[in-house]
Amino acid sequence: MRTHRFLRLAVLGLTLAYTAPTLAQSFEGLDLAGQSKKKKKGASSKASSKKKASAKRGKGKVTAPAEDVDASSTATSESAPAGNPATPPAALTPTPAPPATPAAPSAKPAAQGSPGLGLDLTGDNDKPPAPTMTFDAVDVSGKTADRQRLDAAISLFKNDEYEKAAMASHELLGDPKLQGLHVEARYVLAKSLYRMGLYHSSLGEFSKILAAGPSTKFFKTSLEWLFFISRKTQNETVILDEIARYANYDFPEKFRNEFRYLLARYHFVRGRALDQVGQTENADKSFEEVKRLALTIPRTDVFYPRAKYLEGLAFFRNGTRNKDAASKRGNTDVLASVEAMKEVVRLTRPIVGRTGEQAKLDKSLRELAFMQLARTHYGMQQNRFSIFYLNKVERGNTQWLEALFESSWANYRIGQYEQALGNLITLSSPFFREEYFPEALILKAVIYYENCRYRESNLILQDFERTYLPVHDELDGLVKKNMEASEYYTVLADVQKKNKDGLEKNGTDVILERILRLALTDQDLKKTNDSILELEGEMDLFSNKGDTFKYSELTKQLLEELKVQRTSLISKAGIMAKGKLETELGALKLLLANGLRIKFETTTKEKEFLEEQLKAGGRTAIVKKYKFSVAVADDQLYWPYEGEYWRDELGTYQYTMTKGCIERDTANRQVQSAEAM
Repeated sequence: MRTHRFLRLAVLGLTLAYTAPTLAQSFEGLDLAGQSKKKKKGASSKASSKKKASAKRGKGKVTAPAEDVDASSTATSESAPAGNPATPPAALTPTPAPPATPAAPSAKPAAQGSPGLGLDLTGDNDKPPAPTMTFDAVDVSGKTADRQRLDAAISLFKNDEYEKAAMASHELLGDPKLQGLHVEARYVLAKSLYRMGLYHSSLGEFSKILAAGPSTKFFKTSLEWLFFISRKTQNETVILDEIARYANYDFPEKFRNEFRYLLARYHFVRGRALDQVGQTENADKSFEEVKRLALTIPRTDVFYPRAKYLEGLAFFRNGTRNKDAASKRGNTDVLASVEAMKEVVRLTRPIVGRTGEQAKLDKSLRELAFMQLARTHYGMQQNRFSIFYLNKVERGNTQWLEALFESSWANYRIGQYEQALGNLITLSSPFFREEYFPEALILKAVIYYENCRYRESNLILQDFERTYLPVHDELDGLVKKNMEASEYYTVLADVQKKNKDGLEKNGTDVILERILRLALTDQDLKKTNDSILELEGEMDLFSNKGDTFKYSELTKQLLEELKVQRTSLISKAGIMAKGKLETELGALKLLLANGLRIKFETTTKEKEFLEEQLKAGGRTAIVKKYKFSVAVADDQLYWPYEGEYWRDELGTYQYTMTKGCIERDTANRQVQSAEAM
């Protein structure tokens, strides 16, 4: 999801339009463990908290789902976890084709007491191979020869010989005379591939079973396997289309709330896609469906907070869209969005004893809710409320850098320049050299301009042009090439490969690397990119299997199907990459234009000052020294900046403005005092 924020800066006729991204910058949590130092160092002048936060990530460990390994018996529901470890993103890009209209969900709530979202099935493939077992070892008395062959494949699966079970099942599928056993054989094949860690290949086989229709023996259990696979793939959106396709069918009660949540996600991302292509009426229907499905999930269910988050985003979208046309209705929707996000915050409070995947997901969702609350208040010109929520994002978390950046703009709006500059010091530290925050330099230049520090403002703008003008030129060249969609992704993939292999990069590669990081700030593209890398990793897994399986016809067929999936995803990623690059090119052009306007205003002011100084015989001044104090709160320590950065002090910097405008000093202080009351 991308929210546009506009900030108008009235600086002696200067108007600066600012648009901030709502998607999180990629950032791995700071590793504070083992950090030690004899003396703390700081930035220009800062207050550093005595308490050192140390992020700890729990890892849940639970059992794998029980399976109906005997395919010859009546299909039974598989034991499934009630949760889903995927955190709802701010925005996704689905296939815009609408699913069948879902049937009204059952009013009966799902059974409680399920293990929740903390499922980890990674141990499924850690079992040592069982002793080799031949088909002759199977008890086949009283059964036909064809049935014996299927039972042999089932027996191999039971003995954890998944490669042999998969090949035996595939051999049955290749015999047209055994049409009556094909569904069972494909079911064993799909489960064997899952146990081998080939999740995308397994999904392809389950999809073929589902395509045969609900009258087939293993239709319901194949639906359940969609949930198992969604917990294994990095990007669960590959499952959303399948789930939406069968929305009319009644899912088992233990999966019902998970199904409703995933279907709500499908409609949310579909609505976003329809908005982007201008189909507003159809998008309205999708967002209404999101809100309806959120209401069907009980408050006590683990999926309720995630559904509530989607509901809040749907209300926010409606509120911003209707703000101009019907302000009353728009404000009502915005208020409903705020209340939904507050409910998410309440439901995801840390609970003593809750650890592992569930706690990790709650923490991530809580963070996203704080960010959305902050952006909503920022858009309503309620800057202090915005700062309050941004400060709730814990140091070192995924959204932390984005929160610092957005907090800088909110602090600037209310004249708290020292805190704004302190945040920017953290963003410019060597620890985050690879992050993409071009607007940070523009904001810094504007703050210096506001304080009559014209020379410093010009130097900052020169640094901005030196850094980002080559990026603009390279972006412009890429977009003008008008390549095929897949070629745009290929350009980015080549940069990823060089980074992975540690190859030496030339000047162009360094710029392209910045563009790659820029493109991957789009969460839709990032998730699709993750799926492509995951598919490629699965294709590499085949080379680690036994020779019999590796060189079999089954492997050849599966690889071909994965290549088709990869081609489709690359085309999709290419379209998103091109769109993202075009959007960022436009944003960078605007930033460069604003930089030139600021430079023009700065040069004009410097010229006026010099002329006044000449007339006054050199006795005119435009800046004066501020009175400042290094006093800090009782729970903080003050350390002067001596040119060094320390990990445990990032985010605590406060820049001391030692000089400012003579004619504006008193007025600014009065404005700040009035706002503080």
